[in-house]
Amino acid sequence: MSTTSAPERATASRSSAPAGVAAASAGPTLGLTVLRVVLGLTFLLHGRQKVGEWTLAGTQASFAQMGVPLAEVAAPAVAVLELVGGALLVLGLGTRVVAALLTLTMLGALVLVHLPAGFFAADGGFELVLLLGAGTLLLALTGAGRWSVDHVLAAKRRAAARA
Repeated sequence: MSTTSAPERATASRSSAPAGVAAASAGPTLGLTVLRVVLGLTFLLHGRQKVGEWTLAGTQASFAQMGVPLAEVAAPAVAVLELVGGALLVLGLGTRVVAALLTLTMLGALVLVHLPAGFFAADGGFELVLLLGAGTLLLALTGAGRWSVDHVLAAKRRAAARA
């Protein structure tokens, strides 16, 4: 019977793996990181647009015009979620929760606003919100990946639990 824990065995096997195997495992990590950072920047900039460029009052009026229920509450909530949540996604901090909330926001935008306009974003359609929602759903299901603050914090928690 081994006294080495499963994470320690995994770490030991990774460190002795051939170079090609290590390089292959970096591919999904890089892909997840790129997706997370691009989604985060996209949401951050959309949130900044709602707060700074359009103002919260303008965003509320726009939401009301589009038929979003409780626009006076929904608009600032969405703006702050996109702004702060986007920054958190870039860092990979609180990724699963933030991504789940953004997924629900995109689902609401899809159903309440964009679905009747068809697919193409140029026509007010749902292609962008569908893509953003699918990306955030992936992050909600997988987490932030190895290159994230979430991963560092989890490793520290595991180390503290072993000590």
